[in-house]
Amino acid sequence: MKILVFLGTVRDSSPPNPPRLGARVAEACMAVLGEHADLELELVDPLDYSLEGVFKPHFAYHQRKVPEDLEALAGKIEQADGYVMVSPEYNHSMSPALANLLNHFGSSLFSYKPSAIVSYSAGQWGGLRAAVAMRTFLSELGCLPVSAMIHVPKAQDIFAEDGGFQEGVDGDEWAQYFNRTFLQLIWWAKAACSHREAVDPHGMIKSFKNDPSQRNAP
Repeated sequence: MKILVFLGTVRDSSPPNPPRLGARVAEACMAVLGEHADLELELVDPLDYSLEGVFKPHFAYHQRKVPEDLEALAGKIEQADGYVMVSPEYNHSMSPALANLLNHFGSSLFSYKPSAIVSYSAGQWGGLRAAVAMRTFLSELGCLPVSAMIHVPKAQDIFAEDGGFQEGVDGDEWAQYFNRTFLQLIWWAKAACSHREAVDPHGMIKSFKNDPSQRNAP
C-alpha cells in the first residue's frame, strides 16, 4: 500500500518556532503511519516543486512538454492507494499552498481512493474550519476523505522540530488519536485497491479529459 503525505505549507519557517510547524505535523504523521509495516510512505513537500509564475496544471501541457517534476509527481499520485493532506488554516479555509499544488493535477489521478485530513494551528482551534472546508475540495478530486479527522491545536507545544513529541507530552495518547483516522484510511485504501483490481473504475466510468462540456447534462 502506497500512501502520499502532502504538506500544505511553503513557509521556510514558522516564527517564533522554526522550522515550519506543518513540517513537524507531517513528520509526526509519517512516524505514526510508519508503525504499520505494510505501508510505503512518501512526503510531498511543495517547496520541492517549481510552481511559480502563471498557473498551468500538469494536464494542460503537451505530453512531451510536461515539466519533469510535475510528471514524476503525477505518476506518484496515480500509483498511490491513499493520501494524507496536512494543512494549516487560512481565512477559515485550507492552505492556498496545498490547494495550488493539488490543482496542478486532474481528478482522474486521485479518484477512487481515500484521503485523510490533518489540520493544525499555533492557536487553540487546530485548523478545524479549514478541515471542514477540505472535505468538499477532496471529494471533488475524487479521493473521498474518511469520516475521522485529525486536529492539532498549539502544535508547537506538541511536536519537536524533528516531529517527535515535546517533553511531557503523552506520545501514546497522540498516536492513538492519529490512528483513529489512519486506520480508517488504511481500511478504505485496502478495500478500494482490492476492488480496483477486480473492476477498473476508469474503464467503467470514463474520466472527463477532453472538454468541460463532458460534464454537462444532456
